[in-house]
Amino acid sequence: MAERVGNILEVKDLNVYYGQSHALQGVNLTLGHGVLSVVGRNGMGKTTLCRAIMGLVPTAAGSISLAGQSLTGLSPAEVARLGVGYVPQGRRLWKSLTVDEHLQLVAKKGGAWTPERIYSIFPRLAERKSNGGGQLSGGEQQMLAIGRALLLNPRLLVMDEPTEGLAPVIVQQVTEMLIRLGQEGDIDVLVIEQNIGVACSVAERVAIMVNGKINRVMDAGLLAGDRELQQALLGVGRHAHDETPDDTQRQAEHAPKGPAKVYLSNPKTPTRWSATVPVHVLEHSARTVTEVATKRLEQAPRPDARGGIVYVCGTFDTKGDELRFMRDIVKSHGVRVALVDLSTRGRPSGAEIPPAVVAGFHPRGAAGVFTGDRGSAVAGMTVAFERWARSRGDIAGFLAAGGSGGTAMVAPGFRVPPVGVPKLIVSTVASGNIAHYVGPSDITMMHSVADVQGLNSITREVLGNAANAVAAMAKARSVPRPAIDKPAIGLTMFGVTTTCVQQVVAQLDDFDCLVFHATGTGGRAMEKLLSSGMLSGVLDLTTTEVCDMIAGGVFGSDETRFDAAIASRQPFIGACGALDMVNFNAPDTVPEKYRGRLLYEHNPQITLMRTTVEENVAMARFIGEKINRMNGVVRFFLPEGGVSALDAPGQPFWDPAANRALFETLEKTVNQTANRQLVRVPHHINDPAFADLVVKTFRSFHTQPIRAKGA
Repeated sequence: MAERVGNILEVKDLNVYYGQSHALQGVNLTLGHGVLSVVGRNGMGKTTLCRAIMGLVPTAAGSISLAGQSLTGLSPAEVARLGVGYVPQGRRLWKSLTVDEHLQLVAKKGGAWTPERIYSIFPRLAERKSNGGGQLSGGEQQMLAIGRALLLNPRLLVMDEPTEGLAPVIVQQVTEMLIRLGQEGDIDVLVIEQNIGVACSVAERVAIMVNGKINRVMDAGLLAGDRELQQALLGVGRHAHDETPDDTQRQAEHAPKGPAKVYLSNPKTPTRWSATVPVHVLEHSARTVTEVATKRLEQAPRPDARGGIVYVCGTFDTKGDELRFMRDIVKSHGVRVALVDLSTRGRPSGAEIPPAVVAGFHPRGAAGVFTGDRGSAVAGMTVAFERWARSRGDIAGFLAAGGSGGTAMVAPGFRVPPVGVPKLIVSTVASGNIAHYVGPSDITMMHSVADVQGLNSITREVLGNAANAVAAMAKARSVPRPAIDKPAIGLTMFGVTTTCVQQVVAQLDDFDCLVFHATGTGGRAMEKLLSSGMLSGVLDLTTTEVCDMIAGGVFGSDETRFDAAIASRQPFIGACGALDMVNFNAPDTVPEKYRGRLLYEHNPQITLMRTTVEENVAMARFIGEKINRMNGVVRFFLPEGGVSALDAPGQPFWDPAANRALFETLEKTVNQTANRQLVRVPHHINDPAFADLVVKTFRSFHTQPIRAKGA
């Protein structure tokens, strides 16, 4: 699929009538790409909007277009064929068909979404695949309705009340799936949702419908934190006559344990002849609302011309004095600074960003953080802080101090800002193995020496150094810097593919070539830069980290490998570099189950193991399935002459059968198109001819004028 441009959905001046009732009154709505939530009270026209998009109700005036193509006047079948999937309110399943029959009925060959993928996302459906639609619980029915729509491999997914009536655990699962869809970027989603917590957590923007019109489209984080606005526009929150003090501590201590119901005594306007409303009707028409933070996000400091804010983050109930000490030093440099309180007790601390505001970013709202159980509360605040960090566009720097628990809490959020934004953690664990805290980011870890427990002669020195360092880095970044005249590209390399990468880099001297050592962290670092928009291209020639992931080596990637390339939609050029080897440390560290395998001592600290036919098949399936999800141009090279310096005739790892299994499985797995191609070449990966072909292919998709020598 070619890279998408423009808006996926545009609704302009849409009017829909039911008899004399004017249901939609000049609705205007645009979805660029990603996820957009639409919220509103009952009867505001949300379901009618879905039905109009799908062609289920006639439109009186206005237009609806999908990626520039008009949907107005088309039948539901024609709309679906153009790439719109629909999850209707009420699920609409066939009672007589089994779960598997529902899925197989709509599955398309060659699509990214398959019944097996649906079963992996919703394991409960796999357990119930032989049950009929009428034998499923409400949550299972909703999973099936969503899976059925995804199997159409739509460009746009329209979901009407996807969490209505579901248990909290199922609501969380559906929410996580929607967030993942938004991150992957393969499918754009329009979500009609009355659960405010869900609506604000799955989308960056939320549209509010009032009386058949779009009243406003606003930032999801702002709506999540503004109870007054929710009350005014959506009728949720406290009643107007409730004079209970709006106290952050009290709300934290009494945070609801899950979504709450808001009931309407008369879903329809009564008349003198109206019968008593049955209980099941009241249940069905109730709104679901998740508790959210009570402090307005507008109270958070806003960025100015100097480039944003340094956020000092931590648990103020235990580290308040130390964090304020660092805040004061940063402030003394003339740098804007704000405190972010991550205390799980929720008590007021005077921080500009109090715990309740951060907790509101949890998928379940504040209830997902203030649980009363320390372990789950810390885990919940970790998730909420990372999501809060993703919502900020004004981060000039991050600074924190704490022990192992505080370090683990802030680290995921600190990994969010792009490379270059200063991020420093003063920690008691900084002198040990910190890889799982730093990950692929450029977090600076400073050993606290003494415990971060009060201000004394040692902690003042260490915390002062940290604060001065972050302030200096933030100030330095605010100064305009010369523009880089070369676009940056990323290349992956291992010792056994060095010759290849060096030849490629030598020919691409008009690009800023960043080489990443494929040791697990290297691949993640490259993908971090790609996700941050700091790379103009990728030459992923050494994908060996997949070997270690499959076989349990020490340099393994994780399941997210290649996801940044999928999300970027940029041309992707890759190769099977070093897929012949798994890495272990010294020979005595090789697992017992591998002691009879072909091993090669690369150096006293690194032992290499040749991959088998079975491992090559597994690697090819993993890589191939990732390639199938890439929507940009893809060229993935299969060097038949060998994939590393050790994989060549006469070399220790030369194994034509294993390579043949790798190449043939890739060819079976990848759905090749004009844009997505595997390229078999007779060369060895380190041959000059291979490098020449890679460079020629790269230049065909990346135009960069070659500068004259000495220019």
